Amino acid sequence: MFGLFNKTKNYQDLDASTFAESMKKHNSVVLDVRTKSEFNSGHLPGAKHLDVSSREFYQKAQQLDRNKHYMVYCRSGMRSGDACKQLSKMEFEQLSNLRGGIMQWRGKIKR
Repeated sequence: MFGLFNKTKNYQDLDASTFAESMKKHNSVVLDVRTKSEFNSGHLPGAKHLDVSSREFYQKAQQLDRNKHYMVYCRSGMRSGDACKQLSKMEFEQLSNLRGGIMQWRGKIKR
């Protein structure tokens, strides 16, 4: 009961420039958690697609390497924040969310 109001996040929100720097680290994996059509319209270079709203999200996420640092983004940062919460519950420990999503991204977009 005492943990009911505990709002501790198990991931970090990063601005676009910090997110870009963190993407360069060897252990980082960029996850785009938008829909397939959103992903196909343009995504960050090297991003892997894992739709947070799909029925397969949990099953596919379970197959990910828990030793990696997952850099997660969506359109605005809301779905990626939700994805980070779900991944955290699955015992992923290294999670970062792109604050403001791809709308805040100023780097290259792969089309």
